[in-house]
Amino acid sequence: MKIPASWSELRIGVLGLGRSGRAATRLLAEAGASVYASDVADTDELRAEAEALRGPRVEVELGRHDARALEGCDLIVASPGIPPGAEVFQAAGVRSRPIISELELAFSFLDAPVIAVTGTNGKTTTTAWIAAMLERAGIKVGVGGNIGRALSEIAIDSDAGYEWVVAEVSSFQLADIDRFKPAIGVFLNLCPDHLDWHVDIEDYYAAKARLFDNADSDSRWVLNGEDDGVLRLAARQPGSAWYFRVASPLAAGEQGAFIAENDVLTARYGGAEVELVARSDLKLLGTHNVANALASVLAAALAQVPLAALREGLREFEPLPHRLQPVTEKDGVLWVNDSKATNVASTRVALQAMDRPVVLLLGGRPKGESFAALLPDLRERVRAVVAYGEAAAQIESELGGEIALVREDGSFEDVVRRARDLAKPGDSALLAPACASFDMFRNYEERGERFMALLGREPS
Repeated sequence: MKIPASWSELRIGVLGLGRSGRAATRLLAEAGASVYASDVADTDELRAEAEALRGPRVEVELGRHDARALEGCDLIVASPGIPPGAEVFQAAGVRSRPIISELELAFSFLDAPVIAVTGTNGKTTTTAWIAAMLERAGIKVGVGGNIGRALSEIAIDSDAGYEWVVAEVSSFQLADIDRFKPAIGVFLNLCPDHLDWHVDIEDYYAAKARLFDNADSDSRWVLNGEDDGVLRLAARQPGSAWYFRVASPLAAGEQGAFIAENDVLTARYGGAEVELVARSDLKLLGTHNVANALASVLAAALAQVPLAALREGLREFEPLPHRLQPVTEKDGVLWVNDSKATNVASTRVALQAMDRPVVLLLGGRPKGESFAALLPDLRERVRAVVAYGEAAAQIESELGGEIALVREDGSFEDVVRRARDLAKPGDSALLAPACASFDMFRNYEERGERFMALLGREPS
């Protein structure tokens, strides 16, 4: 582990003791820093975690963030779950402290080069797919960030000898970077999201654009060649670009990957075109997952994964939990868990992946978006919408009268029961809520697991 000598001379504040905050605290403790870590929550589970973190140079406080203690810190590491407008940041003394994300902290300790995957949708699938291809090639890889392990956990585990780190990075994490610089950056797509956290859409886009902050001539970028927002943010950035395209061929002189006329995933680099696998060989549903496949294969190729491992990785990769995950087929109805569809754009993508009439479970805690953007896909593909949760009234107001819609104000079990009553043989019943889960569940994973359990399948 690379530990700067200066860490032991610093007092560091860690805001939030979720997965990333706890990992950051442990990493800083190993580096010899003095740490003040705090969380506004105070639960039995968190008390146990806090007790495990406390040490001679680590103070942990639950139930509040002490502004005076934070004002005495040289640096603050902020949890991605705490928005910039949170009360703790209103104190002038706290605002005046340098603030970084756990992503930035962990990066300063990592020995291995980083493949960073960002975008509005598809990050987790693409991150896992790239890692699977590297592992298939026998490359020692650490996988984390916004997926699975916090990046600080990988930094702590640096003795494992990682050759690459593949990190899913969110706008929350990118907003507070300083020196973070991926060797390979993957930018999948860009559309409105997290308007409950960012000041406005331009603030969200600006956070995503920070992926390029430290770009230089050695940087390599894997970019969606069909997304105007991505191309705008990436324009004139230093480094070299590889493009992936699903609906169009590569332009003359472009390096990248595309779908050839024979429906085969094809890559062009080093002056040659190479056929990879047939589109029908992929196990994941939807055109968006073809885009994820193309992005993954380009990133893995840039990390020197051989062609045979790229082809095997494309064919063998399985759907991840809660991402267009087929759950069961009962009475001729296919039930699909896409609980990770927490914004309108991702719900549209899920609907476009369906080849049957759909009963859509739509709702949860709204994120500041209008549901009216769903109407073109709803009219084309949906038999009925079941609106539920805190968003039910808004959904009913914006979509009622336009499509068949029922509002269910009961429990989540009642929501699933209502969908079962509406679905007919040959339909799909799709959980793609376009909302956060926090009105009923701790997170989207718990929501998806409850959905699966109600259908009689235990989550794997």
